[in-house]
Amino acid sequence: MFSIVKSMSLQGLEGFLVDVQVDVSAGMPNLEIVGLPDATVKESKERVRTAIKNSGFEFQSRKIIINLAPADTRKEGSFFDLPIAIGILLDFQDIKWQNLNDTVFIGELSLNGNINKINGILPMCIEAKKLGIKRAILPEENAKEASIVTGLEIIGAKNLKDVVDYLNNNIELQPVSSDIKEIFRKKHKYSLDFSEVKGQENIKRALEVAAARWTQYSDGWNAGVR
Repeated sequence: MFSIVKSMSLQGLEGFLVDVQVDVSAGMPNLEIVGLPDATVKESKERVRTAIKNSGFEFQSRKIIINLAPADTRKEGSFFDLPIAIGILLDFQDIKWQNLNDTVFIGELSLNGNINKINGILPMCIEAKKLGIKRAILPEENAKEASIVTGLEIIGAKNLKDVVDYLNNNIELQPVSSDIKEIFRKKHKYSLDFSEVKGQENIKRALEVAAARWTQYSDGWNAGVR
């Protein structure tokens, strides 16, 4: 069996699309990840294997090859745990075969199958929307933040079993939404400013750059994320 599950990763502050290609075949039981994965990605093998078992699914003794495409771009982080698990369960036929071309899966798995909060969800979702992706399934704790991106359906999930049940139409997970206008209508008042910070010029400079970046993103959100 062969499946492709879409995911996102980060290169600096920009998101990019990753195809998680999963091939399950007869042979010596093994799980191998290729496509320039870093150490964190390679460690996902044991997280995924254990999370699948602890979510109530059988991890079949098969030869499993996972390719993260494009293969010439280094992949970093634990974002791929969820899409790898979904690809394997598709091939194991625990998930009904369906077209997931317009869906991205992002999330780190705990050994008990829970989906952990990750960093960098906004640039990944912004890029996914630009690429024409319609739906993102990601950690529940990231859902409110990600829903700022208009035009992208955000589904937050607590654990791997909930995602499988949702894909099999056994449960409903409601899309998460945010009132963007209300967020930017709020005015925050602070009693402190940089004049009260002694030294730390590099840190203050980094904060200024981050604030400028935030302004750039907020202009995009107000315009519907162009």
